[in-house]
Amino acid sequence: MLASTPISGINAAPHCCSQLATCSNTRIYANIMARIFGIEIPNEKRIEASLPFIYGIGRPTATKILEQAGIDPDIRTGQLSEEQLVKIAQAIQSNGIAIEGDLRRERQVSLKRLTSINCYRGIRHKRGLPVRGQRTRTNARTRKGKKKTVGVKK
Repeated sequence: MLASTPISGINAAPHCCSQLATCSNTRIYANIMARIFGIEIPNEKRIEASLPFIYGIGRPTATKILEQAGIDPDIRTGQLSEEQLVKIAQAIQSNGIAIEGDLRRERQVSLKRLTSINCYRGIRHKRGLPVRGQRTRTNARTRKGKKKTVGVKK
């Protein structure tokens, strides 16, 4: 068994294979996932694909953030330095993008407002029916839940 040797800058566990040359070609990422604002994002994906794991950031927003931070979107998340992660966090804050808890709270408050003023949309939310004008005679199973059979009484 070989002694533990650093591979691509990361201390790896001892190798089980007899040839170190074959193992050095494989990428080994640290088990510690990158964290931005307390949210862990996957290391093995491109940073452009990892940022949408944060609630409130989609693909287009991720592209804008990386462009503003000056980071290559093709780089893997595990290869980012602490300095680059800080740049990404600063770009998110400077754009005023609501993410995770703040965004969830914001949405919940707006739904409570709709239900409290008894507007049409609020009533539909309260009853668990589609809100945006979809038909309910057929379909709408996602919103209405499992089918309940109603029998005719004599």
